[in-house]
Amino acid sequence: MKPVVTVTNLFPEKALEKLSPHCDLRTNQTEKTPSASDLEKIASESVVMVTYLSDRIDSGIIDKGLNLKLIANYGAGFNNIDVPHAAGRNIWVSNTPGVLHETTADLTWAMILGTARNIVPADRYTRENRFEGWAADMYLGGDVFGKTLGVVGCGEIGAAVARRAAGFNMRVLYCNRNRMSEEKERELNAECSSLDNLLKESDFVTVHVPLTEQTKYMIGKDQLLMMKPTAYFIHTARGKVVDDNALVEVLKEGKIAGAALDVYENEPALTEGMTQLENLMLLPHIGSASHETRNTMADLVADNVLDVLQDKPPRSLVPAWGK
Repeated sequence: MKPVVTVTNLFPEKALEKLSPHCDLRTNQTEKTPSASDLEKIASESVVMVTYLSDRIDSGIIDKGLNLKLIANYGAGFNNIDVPHAAGRNIWVSNTPGVLHETTADLTWAMILGTARNIVPADRYTRENRFEGWAADMYLGGDVFGKTLGVVGCGEIGAAVARRAAGFNMRVLYCNRNRMSEEKERELNAECSSLDNLLKESDFVTVHVPLTEQTKYMIGKDQLLMMKPTAYFIHTARGKVVDDNALVEVLKEGKIAGAALDVYENEPALTEGMTQLENLMLLPHIGSASHETRNTMADLVADNVLDVLQDKPPRSLVPAWGK
Protein backbone atom coordinates (compact mmCIF):
# COMPACT_ATOMS: atom_id res chain seq x y z
CA MET A 1 0.00 0.00 0.00
CA LYS A 2 1.17 3.49 -0.84
CA PRO A 3 1.47 5.98 2.04
CA VAL A 4 -1.46 8.38 2.37
CA VAL A 5 -0.70 12.06 1.73
CA THR A 6 -3.60 14.45 2.31
CA VAL A 7 -3.73 18.04 1.07
CA THR A 8 -6.24 20.06 3.09
CA ASN A 9 -7.03 22.80 0.56
CA LEU A 10 -6.50 24.00 -3.02
CA PHE A 11 -3.05 23.09 -4.34
CA PRO A 12 -1.38 23.71 -7.72
CA GLU A 13 -1.91 20.91 -10.19
CA LYS A 14 1.75 20.69 -11.18
CA ALA A 15 2.76 19.91 -7.59
CA LEU A 16 -0.04 17.34 -7.28
CA GLU A 17 1.29 15.63 -10.42
CA LYS A 18 4.75 15.55 -8.85
CA LEU A 19 3.40 13.79 -5.75
CA SER A 20 0.77 11.45 -7.13
CA PRO A 21 3.03 8.63 -8.43
CA HIS A 22 4.60 8.21 -4.99
CA CYS A 23 1.60 8.07 -2.66
CA ASP A 24 -2.12 7.62 -2.16
CA LEU A 25 -2.86 11.30 -2.73
CA ARG A 26 -6.05 12.70 -1.23
CA THR A 27 -7.01 16.28 -1.94
CA ASN A 28 -9.54 18.90 -0.99
CA GLN A 29 -9.67 20.98 -4.15
CA THR A 30 -12.15 23.45 -2.71
CA GLU A 31 -11.81 26.68 -0.76
CA LYS A 32 -13.61 25.15 2.23
CA THR A 33 -11.29 24.93 5.23
CA PRO A 34 -11.56 21.55 6.99
CA SER A 35 -13.17 21.54 10.42
CA ALA A 36 -11.28 20.38 13.52
CA SER A 37 -13.01 16.99 13.28
CA ASP A 38 -12.06 16.77 9.59
CA LEU A 39 -8.43 17.49 10.49
CA GLU A 40 -8.48 14.84 13.20
CA LYS A 41 -9.70 12.28 10.64
CA ILE A 42 -7.07 13.40 8.14
CA ALA A 43 -4.34 13.09 10.78
CA SER A 44 -5.51 9.60 11.76
CA GLU A 45 -5.37 8.36 8.16
CA SER A 46 -2.28 10.10 6.81
CA VAL A 47 1.47 9.69 6.78
CA VAL A 48 1.79 13.30 5.58
CA MET A 49 -0.57 16.26 5.94
CA VAL A 50 -0.11 19.27 3.66
CA THR A 51 -1.61 22.12 5.68
CA TYR A 52 -2.40 25.81 5.42
CA LEU A 53 -2.21 28.74 7.84
CA SER A 54 -5.99 28.47 8.17
CA ASP A 55 -5.63 24.92 9.55
CA ARG A 56 -5.19 24.97 13.34
CA ILE A 57 -3.09 21.89 14.01
CA ASP A 58 -3.19 21.60 17.79
CA SER A 59 -2.03 18.82 20.12
CA GLY A 60 -5.37 17.02 19.90
CA ILE A 61 -5.15 16.76 16.13
CA ILE A 62 -1.47 15.79 16.24
CA ASP A 63 -2.23 13.00 18.74
CA LYS A 64 -4.59 11.42 16.22
CA GLY A 65 -1.72 10.96 13.79
CA LEU A 66 -0.46 7.57 14.90
CA ASN A 67 1.28 7.05 11.54
CA LEU A 68 1.94 10.74 10.85
CA LYS A 69 5.53 11.57 9.86
CA LEU A 70 5.24 15.11 8.45
CA ILE A 71 3.05 18.20 8.67
CA ALA A 72 4.05 20.22 5.60
CA ASN A 73 2.78 23.78 5.85
CA TYR A 74 2.07 25.54 2.55
CA GLY A 75 3.49 28.89 3.68
CA ALA A 76 6.50 30.50 5.32
CA GLY A 77 4.67 30.82 8.65
CA PHE A 78 3.92 27.90 10.94
CA ASN A 79 2.34 29.44 14.05
CA ASN A 80 -0.85 27.51 13.19
CA ILE A 81 0.92 24.30 14.26
CA ASP A 82 1.87 23.19 17.77
CA VAL A 83 5.45 22.53 16.70
CA PRO A 84 6.83 21.50 20.12
CA HIS A 85 4.07 18.92 20.50
CA ALA A 86 4.74 17.56 17.01
CA ALA A 87 8.45 17.38 17.81
CA GLY A 88 7.65 15.48 21.00
CA ARG A 89 5.82 12.93 18.86
CA ASN A 90 8.75 12.78 16.37
CA ILE A 91 6.61 14.31 13.63
CA TRP A 92 8.51 16.60 11.27
CA VAL A 93 7.11 20.07 10.51
CA SER A 94 8.19 21.91 7.35
CA ASN A 95 7.39 25.26 5.75
CA THR A 96 8.34 27.18 2.60
CA PRO A 97 11.02 29.75 3.48
CA GLY A 98 13.17 31.66 1.04
CA VAL A 99 10.75 31.68 -1.88
CA LEU A 100 8.18 34.37 -1.15
CA HIS A 101 10.13 37.36 0.16
CA GLU A 102 10.36 39.25 -3.14
CA THR A 103 6.65 38.80 -3.84
CA THR A 104 5.68 39.93 -0.33
CA ALA A 105 8.00 42.92 -0.69
CA ASP A 106 6.22 43.82 -3.94
CA LEU A 107 2.89 43.78 -2.14
CA THR A 108 4.30 45.85 0.72
CA TRP A 109 5.25 48.54 -1.74
CA ALA A 110 1.81 48.38 -3.36
CA MET A 111 0.39 48.99 0.13
CA ILE A 112 2.81 51.85 0.81
CA LEU A 113 1.93 53.60 -2.43
CA GLY A 114 -1.75 52.72 -2.29
CA THR A 115 -2.16 54.06 1.24
CA ALA A 116 -0.13 57.20 0.69
CA ARG A 117 -2.03 58.11 -2.47
CA ASN A 118 -5.54 56.97 -1.44
CA ILE A 119 -5.73 54.51 -4.33
CA VAL A 120 -8.57 52.33 -2.98
CA PRO A 121 -11.00 55.12 -1.98
CA ALA A 122 -10.17 57.02 -5.19
CA ASP A 123 -10.91 53.91 -7.26
CA ARG A 124 -14.20 53.38 -5.42
CA TYR A 125 -15.14 57.06 -5.91
CA THR A 126 -14.53 56.75 -9.65
CA ARG A 127 -16.42 53.45 -9.99
CA GLU A 128 -19.41 55.03 -8.28
CA ASN A 129 -19.57 57.62 -11.10
CA ARG A 130 -18.90 60.45 -8.65
CA PHE A 131 -15.91 61.84 -10.59
CA GLU A 132 -16.97 65.08 -12.26
CA GLY A 133 -13.58 66.49 -13.18
CA TRP A 134 -10.23 67.50 -11.71
CA ALA A 135 -10.24 69.28 -8.38
CA ALA A 136 -7.28 70.77 -6.53
CA ASP A 137 -8.14 69.16 -3.19
CA MET A 138 -9.36 65.77 -4.40
CA TYR A 139 -7.84 62.78 -2.55
CA LEU A 140 -4.71 64.56 -1.46
CA GLY A 141 -2.16 62.11 -0.09
CA GLY A 142 1.45 62.00 0.97
CA ASP A 143 4.61 61.81 -1.11
CA VAL A 144 6.79 58.73 -0.92
CA PHE A 145 9.88 59.94 -2.76
CA GLY A 146 12.56 61.29 -0.46
CA LYS A 147 10.83 60.26 2.76
CA THR A 148 12.01 57.97 5.59
CA LEU A 149 11.10 54.27 5.59
CA GLY A 150 11.20 52.36 8.88
CA VAL A 151 11.55 48.57 8.57
CA VAL A 152 10.68 46.60 11.71
CA GLY A 153 12.31 43.20 11.25
CA CYS A 154 14.93 43.09 8.52
CA GLY A 155 15.07 39.44 7.55
CA GLU A 156 14.52 38.27 3.98
CA ILE A 157 11.26 40.17 3.47
CA GLY A 158 12.27 43.30 5.36
CA ALA A 159 15.56 43.48 3.46
CA ALA A 160 13.73 43.07 0.13
CA VAL A 161 11.43 45.94 1.10
CA ALA A 162 14.39 48.11 2.12
CA ARG A 163 16.22 47.36 -1.13
CA ARG A 164 13.32 48.77 -3.16
CA ALA A 165 13.46 52.06 -1.25
CA ALA A 166 16.54 53.10 -3.24
CA GLY A 167 14.31 53.76 -6.24
CA PHE A 168 12.40 56.31 -4.16
CA ASN A 169 15.53 58.00 -2.78
CA MET A 170 14.42 57.20 0.76
CA ARG A 171 16.33 57.18 4.01
CA VAL A 172 15.96 53.68 5.51
CA LEU A 173 15.92 52.92 9.22
CA TYR A 174 15.65 49.36 10.48
CA CYS A 175 15.39 47.61 13.82
CA ASN A 176 16.15 43.94 14.16
CA ARG A 177 16.89 41.40 16.86
CA ASN A 178 20.48 41.31 15.59
CA ARG A 179 22.24 44.12 13.78
CA MET A 180 23.14 43.39 10.17
CA SER A 181 26.74 43.40 8.97
CA GLU A 182 28.21 46.71 7.83
CA GLU A 183 28.36 45.28 4.32
CA LYS A 184 24.63 44.48 4.36
CA GLU A 185 23.80 47.91 5.78
CA ARG A 186 25.77 49.55 2.97
CA GLU A 187 24.06 47.34 0.39
CA LEU A 188 20.61 48.39 1.65
CA ASN A 189 21.68 51.94 2.55
CA ALA A 190 20.03 51.25 5.92
CA GLU A 191 20.71 52.60 9.40
CA CYS A 192 20.25 50.49 12.52
CA SER A 193 17.81 52.09 14.98
CA SER A 194 15.91 51.40 18.15
CA LEU A 195 12.21 50.72 17.67
CA ASP A 196 11.22 53.92 19.48
CA ASN A 197 13.50 56.09 17.34
CA LEU A 198 12.34 54.36 14.16
CA LEU A 199 8.69 55.01 15.02
CA LYS A 200 9.36 58.68 15.77
CA GLU A 201 11.39 59.43 12.64
CA SER A 202 9.77 57.34 9.91
CA ASP A 203 7.17 58.51 7.43
CA PHE A 204 6.30 54.89 6.60
CA VAL A 205 6.60 52.05 9.13
CA THR A 206 6.43 48.50 7.77
CA VAL A 207 6.46 45.38 9.96
CA HIS A 208 8.14 42.09 8.97
CA VAL A 209 8.86 40.17 12.18
CA PRO A 210 7.87 36.56 12.93
CA LEU A 211 5.33 35.91 15.68
CA THR A 212 7.16 34.92 18.87
CA GLU A 213 6.63 35.56 22.56
CA GLN A 214 8.94 38.57 22.17
CA THR A 215 7.09 40.07 19.18
CA LYS A 216 3.51 39.36 20.26
CA TYR A 217 1.73 42.75 20.46
CA MET A 218 5.02 44.59 20.09
CA ILE A 219 3.06 47.33 18.31
CA GLY A 220 0.34 48.73 20.58
CA LYS A 221 -1.14 52.12 21.30
CA ASP A 222 2.00 53.50 22.94
CA GLN A 223 4.09 52.59 19.91
CA LEU A 224 1.56 53.92 17.39
CA LEU A 225 1.34 57.24 19.22
CA MET A 226 5.11 57.66 18.80
CA MET A 227 4.57 57.94 15.03
CA LYS A 228 4.22 61.25 13.21
CA PRO A 229 0.64 62.36 12.54
CA THR A 230 1.59 62.36 8.84
CA ALA A 231 3.00 58.80 8.93
CA TYR A 232 1.60 55.54 7.55
CA PHE A 233 1.69 52.05 9.10
CA ILE A 234 2.00 48.89 6.95
CA HIS A 235 1.61 45.33 8.27
CA THR A 236 2.21 42.12 6.31
CA ALA A 237 3.79 39.98 9.06
CA ARG A 238 1.62 38.07 11.57
CA GLY A 239 -1.65 39.39 12.97
CA LYS A 240 -0.91 39.23 16.69
CA VAL A 241 2.23 41.34 16.34
CA VAL A 242 -0.12 44.36 16.33
CA ASP A 243 -2.95 45.38 18.65
CA ASP A 244 -5.67 45.96 16.06
CA ASN A 245 -8.00 47.71 18.51
CA ALA A 246 -5.28 50.24 19.26
CA LEU A 247 -4.67 50.76 15.55
CA VAL A 248 -8.37 51.39 14.88
CA GLU A 249 -8.50 53.89 17.74
CA VAL A 250 -5.41 55.78 16.55
CA LEU A 251 -6.73 55.91 12.97
CA LYS A 252 -10.16 57.11 14.09
CA GLU A 253 -8.59 59.92 16.07
CA GLY A 254 -6.32 60.92 13.19
CA LYS A 255 -3.16 60.35 15.22
CA ILE A 256 -1.51 58.85 12.12
CA ALA A 257 -2.33 59.47 8.47
CA GLY A 258 -3.23 55.95 7.44
CA ALA A 259 -2.49 52.23 7.51
CA ALA A 260 -2.63 49.11 5.39
CA LEU A 261 -3.09 45.55 6.66
CA ASP A 262 -2.70 42.18 4.97
CA VAL A 263 -2.95 40.22 8.25
CA TYR A 264 -5.21 40.53 11.29
CA GLU A 265 -5.11 39.90 15.02
CA ASN A 266 -7.98 37.39 14.91
CA GLU A 267 -7.80 36.44 11.25
CA PRO A 268 -10.01 36.09 9.30
CA ALA A 269 -12.24 38.19 11.59
CA LEU A 270 -11.81 41.95 11.33
CA THR A 271 -11.73 44.18 14.38
CA GLU A 272 -14.86 46.26 14.84
CA GLY A 273 -14.61 49.63 13.13
CA MET A 274 -12.05 48.64 10.51
CA THR A 275 -14.38 48.61 7.54
CA GLN A 276 -15.64 52.12 8.30
CA LEU A 277 -12.18 53.70 8.09
CA GLU A 278 -11.33 55.41 4.81
CA ASN A 279 -7.68 55.73 5.87
CA LEU A 280 -7.22 51.96 6.28
CA MET A 281 -6.50 49.57 3.40
CA LEU A 282 -7.65 46.00 4.07
CA LEU A 283 -6.28 43.05 2.09
CA PRO A 284 -7.09 39.32 2.49
CA HIS A 285 -3.62 37.93 3.36
CA ILE A 286 -2.26 37.95 -0.20
CA GLY A 287 1.42 38.65 0.52
CA SER A 288 2.67 35.69 -1.53
CA ALA A 289 -0.22 35.61 -3.99
CA SER A 290 1.46 35.58 -7.35
CA HIS A 291 1.18 32.64 -9.75
CA GLU A 292 4.94 32.17 -9.84
CA THR A 293 5.49 32.27 -6.09
CA ARG A 294 2.58 30.05 -5.13
CA ASN A 295 3.77 27.44 -7.65
CA THR A 296 7.32 27.64 -6.29
CA MET A 297 5.99 27.24 -2.74
CA ALA A 298 3.97 24.20 -3.78
CA ASP A 299 7.01 22.67 -5.47
CA LEU A 300 8.99 23.05 -2.23
CA VAL A 301 6.12 21.46 -0.27
CA ALA A 302 6.20 18.53 -2.69
CA ASP A 303 9.96 18.18 -2.23
CA ASN A 304 9.55 18.15 1.56
CA VAL A 305 6.92 15.41 1.25
CA LEU A 306 9.04 13.32 -1.11
CA ASP A 307 12.02 13.66 1.23
CA VAL A 308 10.04 12.18 4.10
CA LEU A 309 8.53 9.42 1.95
CA GLN A 310 12.14 8.45 1.20
CA ASP A 311 12.90 8.40 4.96
CA LYS A 312 14.93 11.60 4.83
CA PRO A 313 14.40 14.79 6.87
CA PRO A 314 12.44 17.46 4.96
CA ARG A 315 14.73 20.01 3.34
CA SER A 316 12.94 22.99 4.90
CA LEU A 317 12.39 21.84 8.46
CA VAL A 318 10.98 24.70 10.52
CA PRO A 319 13.56 26.43 12.75
CA ALA A 320 11.52 25.80 15.91
CA TRP A 321 11.29 22.02 15.41
CA GLY A 322 12.67 20.16 18.38
CA LYS A 323 13.12 23.24 20.58
